[in-house]
Amino acid sequence: MDQVSLLIILTAALVTPLVMAKFKLTVLPTAVVEILVGILLGPSILNVVHSNNTLSLLSNTGVIFLMFLSGMEIDFSLFGRRKRPQTPLAAKVAGSAPRYSPVFLAVTSYAVIIVCALLLGFICQWTGLFKDPWLAAIIFMTISLGIVIATLKEKELLSKPFGQTVLLIAALGEIVPLFSLTIYASVFGNSSKSLWLLLLVFLAAGVLFRRFKPFFTFFESINKSTTQLDIRLAFFLIFSMVVIAESVGAEGILGAFVAGIVMKLLQPQEDTRVRLDGIGYGFFIPIFFMMSGAELNLRTLLADPATLLLIPAFFAAYLLAKVGVYFVLRLRFKRSNAFAGTAITATTITMVLAVLQVAKTMKVVTTQQSGAFLLAAILTCVLGPLLFNTGYSAEAEDLKKSTVHFIGTNLLTVPVAQQLADSWYDITMYTDKAANYKTYNSEVNVELLDSLEVADAEQKDAFDADIVVLGHFNATKNFELAKAAKAYGVNRVIARFEDRNILDEREDELIDLGIEVYNTPNVNIAMLRSLIETPTTLRLLTSSTSAVYEVALRNRRYTDQAIHSLDFVGDVTISQIFRDGHFVRPTGATTLKFNDRIIFTSTPEKAREIRRELGILN
Repeated sequence: MDQVSLLIILTAALVTPLVMAKFKLTVLPTAVVEILVGILLGPSILNVVHSNNTLSLLSNTGVIFLMFLSGMEIDFSLFGRRKRPQTPLAAKVAGSAPRYSPVFLAVTSYAVIIVCALLLGFICQWTGLFKDPWLAAIIFMTISLGIVIATLKEKELLSKPFGQTVLLIAALGEIVPLFSLTIYASVFGNSSKSLWLLLLVFLAAGVLFRRFKPFFTFFESINKSTTQLDIRLAFFLIFSMVVIAESVGAEGILGAFVAGIVMKLLQPQEDTRVRLDGIGYGFFIPIFFMMSGAELNLRTLLADPATLLLIPAFFAAYLLAKVGVYFVLRLRFKRSNAFAGTAITATTITMVLAVLQVAKTMKVVTTQQSGAFLLAAILTCVLGPLLFNTGYSAEAEDLKKSTVHFIGTNLLTVPVAQQLADSWYDITMYTDKAANYKTYNSEVNVELLDSLEVADAEQKDAFDADIVVLGHFNATKNFELAKAAKAYGVNRVIARFEDRNILDEREDELIDLGIEVYNTPNVNIAMLRSLIETPTTLRLLTSSTSAVYEVALRNRRYTDQAIHSLDFVGDVTISQIFRDGHFVRPTGATTLKFNDRIIFTSTPEKAREIRRELGILN
């Protein structure tokens, strides 16, 4: 019977996403559907799946793997910020309202959630709905990071300020309850371990990080097909941290979550992440979700009048705990999006399941209460994404063009700026020469600098751009300004060096900083060679109907797709793909990978649309 139950669960795990795809069931997250399928298969309805030792082991492994992958979802780059996040240029985009950073909005929002959750916990104790206010507060402050990420990806919002803010709120909605649960279990549980021993979990994480920091550099130089060392490392980290966490009296899910953070900081290749997702979401995690539903007995739960009262009460508490998020999001975003962000942060399931699992072990929650918490959480996962998808619309700041600033206004840079201004770019040029300012100001937007000193450039907001091009003839000034722009936080910095001797001395330093350099003689030589080898190059580069473009593939919607299956394949010709330091000559069957730099030809109108679509971080 153990084998039959496992076979039924695995069959359901295979069929469920196929049915969802067939009937285009996108309203509910996959995790919620899997829990509902578990309820269908369990004693609530069909009674064909029964809990046993095998399924319990796989389900426990599933929650551990889920926590590990949740740790890997934390994007630490979101906590970085530019030195001057509020500038006149930023204020023009944002209007009269100040542009609060995603970090500030997220931390403030979650602080409000904590206060509301604590109040609701004590209200539950006062009304007799639930006797333990601390455990109730922990449950009410949880947010489902997985569902939030899936929803934001669907809307392609992860790279936008609104998406970053909601993502950080959701990340805190897993991190804070997880640590709170660990402290709760240490204080109120039966373990005799001291609370300070929890520090050993983080000490162990630091040791593992330092020990394996060079791992992926070495990993690239060895045979991976039969060893799969990156996956072995992941499992080593998971179970090492789980064992250490449980040994010091913490919860195993805390160790798994910290192991995911360590793995993220080790910066594995994208294909490592894909394979880990495949192992987790392909096997262990669906079993965990389905068994969470199968272990519920709705017939017994709903027969109890007290449970019928608890479900709407807990559902209301989940929503009320997140109401304050609306007012914080309104500090930067419009009403409809503040409402949408509040709705999606009200979704919770993953951490609720983890908390309830620990609570059952500690015997501080009854079967009826656990079922009510879970069913109310399922309702939030139905309502939250639905309200988000109907309520969200693009913010004005998300529709702005890419900003390019040229420092150096001359015969080389002005024609380039004029052509880019006709595309999806917002161009501003800067010059320290009054004569050039008078000459070109009527043809393109030009600002006059007092000098080429870094302080003057910052004063004029020359570094507040997505791309900064240093096109001045003075190579020394280009070098100084390029380094300053990169230090300021500019994403792309392109610097001109006509004197090859100066470039040779400083090229390595610039490349290490991520600064792109060019030299007119080298460009001319490369162009002449291309004209000899491929005579149509000049026609492509100068044509008004088609041109050569490049885009870095950041949108995971298009990763692992063959070129011939792309929706827009008829509108482009992909000539080269730059991947892992070398060029790939593509065919229709070539599969695209994350961070591929795709070189293609197309019309300017189509190219603009395709570059925006492929370049979205999603």
